[in-house]
Amino acid sequence: MFRWLTISLLIVLLLLQYRLWFGEAGRGQIAALSGQISYQTDENERLIERNRQLEAEVEDLKTGVSALEERARSELGMIREGETFYQLIEPAKEEK
Repeated sequence: MFRWLTISLLIVLLLLQYRLWFGEAGRGQIAALSGQISYQTDENERLIERNRQLEAEVEDLKTGVSALEERARSELGMIREGETFYQLIEPAKEEK
């Protein structure tokens, strides 16, 4: 009787250990999920910082004239009234 009880308890212990190490929500899966959480946390921080920069740029464009003027000059090639536009062209290099 005692022998069967010991064997039964040993089998139950082995089954529980199997589930702990290899089963669903076992140690391996928990380690993988921890890695994914760490990656996602880093990605979220990067995106939050990018959003802050974009919000600052939008606010500057809404209220500040200098940012709007800088954008018009660099992206659209605009100049102020009364300014003279000079375009410098580098001479073509001779091929040897």
